[in-house]
Amino acid sequence: MLFLAPPTVFSYLCFTKIGCGSDKAWENKFSPAFPLTFRYLWLRPRLRRLGNAKENELFLGAALAFRYLCYANKRSTPPRLRPRRRGPRTGGASPHRTTTMRALLLNTSEQTGGAAIAAHRIMQALNKNGVQARMLVRDATGTDEHVVRLAPSPALRAKFVMERAAIWAGNGFSRRHLFEIDPATHGSDVTPYDVFRRADVVHLHWVNQAFLSMEGLRRIFGSGKPLVWTLHDMWPFTGVCHYARECDGWLWGCGRCRLLARPRGNDLSRRTFVAKQRLFAHARVHIVACSRWLADLARRSPVLEGQPVWSIPNPIDTDFFSPSSRETARRRLGLPVEKRLLLFAAYQVADPLKGVTYLAEAVERLVAARPDLRDRLGIIVAGRGAEDWRNRFAVPAYPQGYVQGAAAMRELYRAADVLAMPSMADNLPNTIVEAMACGVPCAGFDVGGLPQLIGHGTDGYLARLRDADDLARGIEATLLSPALDALRRAAREKALHSYSETAVARQYARVYEQAIEETSSRLNDRNRTAAENNGGHRDL
Repeated sequence: MLFLAPPTVFSYLCFTKIGCGSDKAWENKFSPAFPLTFRYLWLRPRLRRLGNAKENELFLGAALAFRYLCYANKRSTPPRLRPRRRGPRTGGASPHRTTTMRALLLNTSEQTGGAAIAAHRIMQALNKNGVQARMLVRDATGTDEHVVRLAPSPALRAKFVMERAAIWAGNGFSRRHLFEIDPATHGSDVTPYDVFRRADVVHLHWVNQAFLSMEGLRRIFGSGKPLVWTLHDMWPFTGVCHYARECDGWLWGCGRCRLLARPRGNDLSRRTFVAKQRLFAHARVHIVACSRWLADLARRSPVLEGQPVWSIPNPIDTDFFSPSSRETARRRLGLPVEKRLLLFAAYQVADPLKGVTYLAEAVERLVAARPDLRDRLGIIVAGRGAEDWRNRFAVPAYPQGYVQGAAAMRELYRAADVLAMPSMADNLPNTIVEAMACGVPCAGFDVGGLPQLIGHGTDGYLARLRDADDLARGIEATLLSPALDALRRAAREKALHSYSETAVARQYARVYEQAIEETSSRLNDRNRTAAENNGGHRDL
């Protein structure tokens, strides 16, 4: 029974905060001394029943100290970096507003993941086109002067661990779906930060994994700032998932979630969905979707009902991502010069959403139909776990591991002939746009935002979803096409026309201006109403 003790205690500590209802309830209703003392007295006799009391008590002491550390976020923040105290709400644009618009972008990470890369590029595009944009993140990896990191604290990591532990424990101590669920129970309050208070518009991106909690979002929504939220997946309008796939629960309120070990009518997905409905019901948020597919879903969402929805693609630097010598790129990477090379890239190669198994099956069927291709084709595999796939394709595979940095990724695009994108669900992947800008056509499934990116037969191939045979035909139609050079030119032209930094920045500037104008108008209306009411009282 000893092995049951740590998970039991840990899950109890995790779920206690959730039972309080919010970060605010936890921080305001309890001092650290009372709950920690109470838990120790309550848990100690129960742990003794499990045997090995000494070891269990040591674990309990460590766990309670860990929980205290999570609570004491503000106390553990170095005074020099501590955010300013929250001032009075202005009800609109910042009182520091200058002639140049100031935008603050919020994202969990600066560069890790597709959403982070997209948000960072939007910030760069805005700065190049007349908007003073900054980015506030929890995880900063670079030295960009426009990126502000949350005040360093052990509690930042602790919140992430506690949120994941709660999911793990709630799902019967199983890692299954551990990172497919985000209940937003833990996070930080960003409203006291000076960079937030000075912003004319606040622009949210991907804020999960204990960066912003539902309470943190409520404080942002209640700040009176003009708000814009770019959707990088479906999470802002589902219960707890990032992609609903075939599930339509987000259309009627969630509940009985397939990602939960014990789905019920009023389970975590339902409660989080209702919390989001209440959050958006009292706010005006301009929703931006990176693809027309996601914009259409947002317009159908009960959570986002009444909110304006825009469709703006992610920008890329088309001067940086540009065609170059394939032979030179391959020699630098140690890849064969004479083969036709297919590129598959994902953060986690084995992620079921990325469809690598369908790609392996498609290649196997293609080689079975044309055995001569076995020595003519090759696959570049990039991402975490790439080495595991070295011998799992019917043609030679060349694992590259997890590729960090835009320059390294650009080298892979330049080395490849065709990009394979067999995703089960996706928004508007940066990978496709970057590859197209480098003159690389794409073969992928007809799903999500991919049809907006890939012109079937003109700059790529769209296969039927989950159809390995059709994907094999797509690989053959692009990789072995006699018109491959024409496909490359068409891909490059589309990237130049649709995804340049200037074009995207101008669209975002228009959204910002409208959000600021609407917020100022509502503030003026409230002030006018208040003045009339005060005048009426004086008349009485």
